Amino acid sequence: MFKKSHPLQSKSEIALRNIVVLGMILFFSVFLIAPIAIAFAGSFHEWNPLSGTYRFLGLQNYKEVLVSSLFWKSLWNTVIFSVVVIIFRVGLGLAIAYAVYSSLVKYKSFFRTVFYMPVVTPMVAVAFVWKFMYNPQIGTINQIFGLDINWLMNPKTALIAVIIMTIWKDFGYAVVMYMAGLYSLPSDALEAAKVDGANSWQNFRYITFPLLKPMTLFVTITSIISYIQAYVQILIMTEGGPGTATYLSSYIIYDEAFVKYNFGYASALSFVLFIITGIFTWLSFKVSGNEE
Repeated sequence: MFKKSHPLQSKSEIALRNIVVLGMILFFSVFLIAPIAIAFAGSFHEWNPLSGTYRFLGLQNYKEVLVSSLFWKSLWNTVIFSVVVIIFRVGLGLAIAYAVYSSLVKYKSFFRTVFYMPVVTPMVAVAFVWKFMYNPQIGTINQIFGLDINWLMNPKTALIAVIIMTIWKDFGYAVVMYMAGLYSLPSDALEAAKVDGANSWQNFRYITFPLLKPMTLFVTITSIISYIQAYVQILIMTEGGPGTATYLSSYIIYDEAFVKYNFGYASALSFVLFIITGIFTWLSFKVSGNEE
């Protein structure tokens, strides 16, 4: 009465699954694990592919990283850049998402699209447009606000200018994520708060915001990982200048590897940055109270 499965068909399905799994393992081994292993080994060497140099130095590259004033300057710039952008990304994202969710803003689909469009626009294109907007002679920023500031060539304003551009481009990501979180909130908790006489602020402060804690943590963690590695906007808009005013940690890695071809030192910088990223991520989990 019951149709038996064909043994050859089962074997072929198993073989196909094994091939897919082996293919995935091979792919990740070649394009992820192998490059990491090569870079880690190279971080202990004087490594210049152009000259064919590959000489063992031990921990010398790491020592040079830790005593480099440029590295510490770039790390400080990275911290300032990351903290400011994340605060505004999370704050603006939550405020706008809640405004749209609470029907304070009409045409929800339209605004969701508008806020998310900069996120999916390539950073290179956005950076070039904002570089033009910051131009002291013909840029729209100075013309609109009646200013006379050379934004990208002034050490006091260059990093601020890059931060503003990055906030504008990326806060829409937080808007979309928070809206997804808001629409997934349990309705019974919100209705119970209304029954108890909670006003809109109390509802948000004691019910909505705590329930959005996992989403806030997710946005924060992904932002930390993203902004510690930020360098495209720096490369396009300032090239680390003026002087070292906008040097970020990832930009030093790019400069050492692909400009100076000092791959060993760049690899050491990469792994130091990896450790710092892990520390900041762990601290975020600990502060949020979600550490296992």
